[in-house]
Amino acid sequence: MIAREVLAVNAQLGHAHVDLKCIDANFHHHPERIAPAVDRAIRKAREDGFEHIFIGYADCGTGGELDKVCAAHGVARIDGPHCFSFYLGNATFEAAQDEMMTTFFITDFLARHFEAFLIKPLGLDRFPELRDTYFGHYQRALYIAQTDDPELDRKARDAAARLGLRYERQLTGYGDLTQALARL
Repeated sequence: MIAREVLAVNAQLGHAHVDLKCIDANFHHHPERIAPAVDRAIRKAREDGFEHIFIGYADCGTGGELDKVCAAHGVARIDGPHCFSFYLGNATFEAAQDEMMTTFFITDFLARHFEAFLIKPLGLDRFPELRDTYFGHYQRALYIAQTDDPELDRKARDAAARLGLRYERQLTGYGDLTQALARL
């Protein structure tokens, strides 16, 4: 879900030494699959001769299981409970946690892939009446924009409308991702 962003930050930093390997973004729908997939990816990277490995996943709903995998392999991951937090800045997110409880987050990735990544997997294309079941407790959709792209802004606004949520936008850039990758 952050591959494009990692590539952009690495280009800004002039990092030619970073080799990006991705696992399926759809694992976010099944967080119990993230830690085992990362474990396999780390093992494969070690077999391929990579010594220094950094995990570009926040916890993403693994309930600490990803941290156990990272500890077992002696690798670090980006800090934070999820990408929304590190894009906003983990300290900023932590300070505003109560306000965030009723916020549905949209990133550049989700704005680009809203139909394929959210609507279809949740069945909202076939059962639109499920919208309130899934999103009824949210009050707003906050588009935390990594880039200043009017087309993505339009898509994020449309996504918020489709979910029946008040739309807000905050240009965050890459947040704590930049500092995390700068240390590589």
